[in-house]
Amino acid sequence: MITELFLEGRLRQALSESEKQVLEDAVGRCVMLPAREVLIRKGELAERSTYLVEGYMLRYIDGIDGDRQIVCVHVPGDFVDLHGFAMKRLDHDVCALGEAKIAYVPHKTLSDIMRNEPHLARILWFSTLLDAAMHREWIFRLGRLSAKERLAHFICELHTRMAFVGLVENNILRVPLTQQDLADICGISPIHINRVAAELREAEIATLARPMLHIHDLQALKDMCQFDGSYLYGEGRLHVDSELRLK
Repeated sequence: MITELFLEGRLRQALSESEKQVLEDAVGRCVMLPAREVLIRKGELAERSTYLVEGYMLRYIDGIDGDRQIVCVHVPGDFVDLHGFAMKRLDHDVCALGEAKIAYVPHKTLSDIMRNEPHLARILWFSTLLDAAMHREWIFRLGRLSAKERLAHFICELHTRMAFVGLVENNILRVPLTQQDLADICGISPIHINRVAAELREAEIATLARPMLHIHDLQALKDMCQFDGSYLYGEGRLHVDSELRLK
């Protein structure tokens, strides 16, 4: 099943078997994107939304001075531009991080789901609101945490999200993020990211060696940045259970 990882670890259990099939039938054939291939650019008309089957994708904004701010890293099971269904034009670019397998859902098909499958439509809405929750946490991270804490927080978030979809083994995250990518995520220079990565390595908390992030002490990493993953809605006080149904 192409969409088997959609909301895995969060709200997938709230989907009925028939709703899972409707979602599966909505996606078209899979397409491979080369590494760093741009999926959609800021301002382009969006007529379909993209489901990430394998690999990783980035959302980012380029400043007029050439500086880049990465605003989201997508993992398998994510809709990377579902908000384009309502907004039609994005305010940022989306590209593949490494090679990525994707599947498209035409907006006409999404319109049919909105009309005929209200509970599934609500679940899709929930998934876009998860993106918004992560964006708020990223704003907090950039505004209130130190450089080392920003990196630690990002690694904790990525670990949590990859664990939801079964992509963590022995606390190793296999993601082809470069030093420049990490700098653009944390809002600091590549030299600075290299320095804080060295601090994590020397403290035997985490080692960054592309394409691998190896976490040696997950609890110490969480304590360093006071990470509370409840905003990801998979665990903790914000967790939504399978009883979510339209009344």
